[in-house]
Amino acid sequence: MNIIYLILISILGLGLRLIGINKFQGLWNDEYISWFVASHPLRGGFIKEMLAQCHMPFYYLYLKFCMHFGGDSDLFLRLTSVAVGVLGIIVMYFVGAQHSRKSGYLCAVFAALSSFLIYYSQEVRMYSLLFLISALALFYLLRFLKNKSWVNLLGLVVFDFLIVFTHTIGFVFVFFQLVGLSVLLFKEYKKQLIAIWGVLLLSGLLCLPQILKIITTQSFSQWWGHFSLSKIGFLFTDYFSPVLTNLVNAPDNMLYVKSVSFVIFTFVPAIIAIGFIVRSLFKNEESRLNQVLLGICVGFIAVLSGAAILGKLVFITKYSIEIYPILLYLAVVGACAFSHKKIASVFVGLFCIINLTYIFISPVSAPKMPRVQGHKIVADLLEKGKPQKGDFIILEYYPQSRFEKYFDFSKYKVFSIDKGTFPSFLSSNVDYAQVLANGKDLYKNVFAESGPAHIDYMLLTTVLQNIKPNQSVFVVMLDSVSMYSPKDMETIVKDDYLYQKTPIMYLIFSYIKNRTFIDLSKSLAVTRYEKMGDWSIVKFTKLNK
Repeated sequence: MNIIYLILISILGLGLRLIGINKFQGLWNDEYISWFVASHPLRGGFIKEMLAQCHMPFYYLYLKFCMHFGGDSDLFLRLTSVAVGVLGIIVMYFVGAQHSRKSGYLCAVFAALSSFLIYYSQEVRMYSLLFLISALALFYLLRFLKNKSWVNLLGLVVFDFLIVFTHTIGFVFVFFQLVGLSVLLFKEYKKQLIAIWGVLLLSGLLCLPQILKIITTQSFSQWWGHFSLSKIGFLFTDYFSPVLTNLVNAPDNMLYVKSVSFVIFTFVPAIIAIGFIVRSLFKNEESRLNQVLLGICVGFIAVLSGAAILGKLVFITKYSIEIYPILLYLAVVGACAFSHKKIASVFVGLFCIINLTYIFISPVSAPKMPRVQGHKIVADLLEKGKPQKGDFIILEYYPQSRFEKYFDFSKYKVFSIDKGTFPSFLSSNVDYAQVLANGKDLYKNVFAESGPAHIDYMLLTTVLQNIKPNQSVFVVMLDSVSMYSPKDMETIVKDDYLYQKTPIMYLIFSYIKNRTFIDLSKSLAVTRYEKMGDWSIVKFTKLNK
């Protein structure tokens, strides 16, 4: 192996991941949770907080370990993802090298230039680490198929375990990987595989009540997103183009921007990669293996789609990152399988040039993309507003604990109308369980009200009756979940189709934002308004007249 080439590719990948690494906006909610959990002392709440999360604990253990040596500055926290991101590039070389040395270098290049991996190498979340683990699992899978040694089997088992121990839905990927492995090895190990699947089937039957409970239980996910076929298309554009669309909640229309440059940067590299993947499935000595690998990806995507349709999760590209190493590998194998090498080189060159060009010229490319929901923005806006001791702060959507890394609230009277407390502000007789089960029906009349509402009473008793002359109220609003004006709300509520389609979380916090502004402006003066990123802060002051 020419180690120099791999070192240069890794340096390129590192350089791209360090562009704009120090995000002045601070950590946004998901990243903040990562820090919040890992910041607890090992014997002082860490295990409790770790187990309370929806994701499995391995990433929090990794972050806790890193923070023990490097501290908890935002920059260092992001560098923990950069480190495993660069390791992922190196591992992808060894994955590709199972096919050929050329494939190894090309796998490393594709991983180095991946805007999706660059973005999550700057994110204080599990996804960069999960890609590394998934790449190692693929490496040992390919090695085991070539050499069925206990070492290779153990490597596969260990990294499959780490996938499950890192990602809540990682077991789905491991299941389909086991199916694929069984298909490839059935002739050779028929009796052993029948025994293994018999045990798994029996275990599945024992877990059937729990499975039915999961399927029939309402979930938070349908509160802020819905499934559309475009999201499967965006999975491929996110993975292979430099334009990242489905990071949070993608639009229903894939041509949401109608311009030639958008089409070139979004669809051309994705089409090239898909063409390579298709080519890997036919007319080469590894066609059957590649077909099974793609089948693993299809099965995983199908389950995620089904769960999204049932409202159990929102179909976001990052949730399928376990299959990304496979798709990269298949794209490279397909590129190397072209009989016309010059044509293949042209397509590979075009793919790399488009990805690299966008990274450098676009102000919203993966490494430059701001964290518009960063919680430090709120601290900066509050400090600019110069709150005085005893002033009121109303936090909408997130609780006070989501900002305490950046702002000291001890001098102020803080009220949170957040994701956990909003039912008590919207109605006196609806609890959280009822909202979770049937919120759209319960709140339709509330959203349609034009007269006095329960939230008016809550704001009166918590703030307006207690504020003194010259005191101020700072209202912190997350605009990306409260984007509907009173007129928009009226239109949505009157149209049943539109009402059912609109995520309830957006309706709830748009209503809260609108009513808060109306109620406070009746008796207080607006003395400051400022917006930054996805955040707005309005300062209301009780004038001394």
